[in-house]
Amino acid sequence: MSTLVRRVLVSALAAAALCAAPAAQAERRMFIIANNADGYGVDRCLANGEKCGQSVAQAYCKSHEFAEAASFRKVDKDDITGSVPTGPGACHGAKCDEFVAIICQR
Repeated sequence: MSTLVRRVLVSALAAAALCAAPAAQAERRMFIIANNADGYGVDRCLANGEKCGQSVAQAYCKSHEFAEAASFRKVDKDDITGSVPTGPGACHGAKCDEFVAIICQR
């Protein structure tokens, strides 16, 4: 086998291996939700750091067609830009909404 044929063969095999390799990172998306989101128990589990938090985050991700919850945490209102209501309507009595970030991945 000539050197040229070997080089072409090695190059072709290397290209095929690169094309067949899976993506290096799974698709991820962060959802910011209020602690009073209906139906998930966010206020009891995620926002308060209860043991059921992983199950709630997992259910939330699956309902949005993601495979799993990579992480979840409480988010400070000041860390969210432009999407959190402020002013008189932002709080209900003495209690203001808290927010949770859930990172989902495919």
